[in-house]
Amino acid sequence: MKLGVVFPQTEIGDDPMVIRDYAQTVEQLGYDHLLVFDHVLGAHPNRFEGAFRPPYTHETSFHEPMVLFGYLAALTSKLELVTGIIILPQRQTALVAKQAAEVDVLSGGRLRLGVGIGWNFVEYEALNENFRNRARRVEEQIALMRRLWTEPLLDFDGKYHAIRQAGIKPLPVQRPIPIWMGGMAEPVLKRAARIADGWFPQFRPGPQGKDTIERLRGYLRDAGRDPASFGIEGRVSILNTPEPDWAAAIEGWRELGASHVTLNTMNAGFASPQAHLDAVRRFRELAK
Repeated sequence: MKLGVVFPQTEIGDDPMVIRDYAQTVEQLGYDHLLVFDHVLGAHPNRFEGAFRPPYTHETSFHEPMVLFGYLAALTSKLELVTGIIILPQRQTALVAKQAAEVDVLSGGRLRLGVGIGWNFVEYEALNENFRNRARRVEEQIALMRRLWTEPLLDFDGKYHAIRQAGIKPLPVQRPIPIWMGGMAEPVLKRAARIADGWFPQFRPGPQGKDTIERLRGYLRDAGRDPASFGIEGRVSILNTPEPDWAAAIEGWRELGASHVTLNTMNAGFASPQAHLDAVRRFRELAK
């Protein structure tokens, strides 16, 4: 089971040297991957009606994942760079394919692209994309990106995209780049089982999670795929998992058959980037 950390997007600040030191320390500690959350815009809470309150606002800091990965590609040598997740339907598909290919080239084939459809209609509005049909568009986007990553020249005629005798260059090292999906709704499980390479669950290990993973594996078999070749990345969040429970959480994900597990140190009350790294170091020692 591979081990990773969630980049503390909202709490690390904007000093590039601090970001450098964080990523290099994570790599030196022997972690396999660094996972980065994504939001282009934060909205004022008043934009959302009803009981829902957004977890991030206009006051929340987010580094842009692809630009960040270009920086980290030059500062690390082994660490896999993972988006968890990019909100794909609010972006132009060919541009994402181009950016992902470039990160993969600069990092020597270390990109894993997690994608999802998101919840923030304000971002879609600002980026001039349709929030209402995002689930329908994402499947075509994935199909197109895989072709762009593997064919130097292509024709593509889809419902939402059209390409005539064009392609991207340079092509990525990985052909195609692995695409994982995030989300917990049943349609997401079915979609991931059909077209993704892996999935990011959003629960703690336990009986309910086991049932969800069994349903996912059933969907994989229905799609003619081997569940053993499909990745599952569990998460251990300090927010709801006290340190004495870390070992049990790691073992719980192992028992569920997770291929990866990632530590999230955000929202735990840490006052400095060093405090995040101290927790990352303790978690790594425990997981040896």
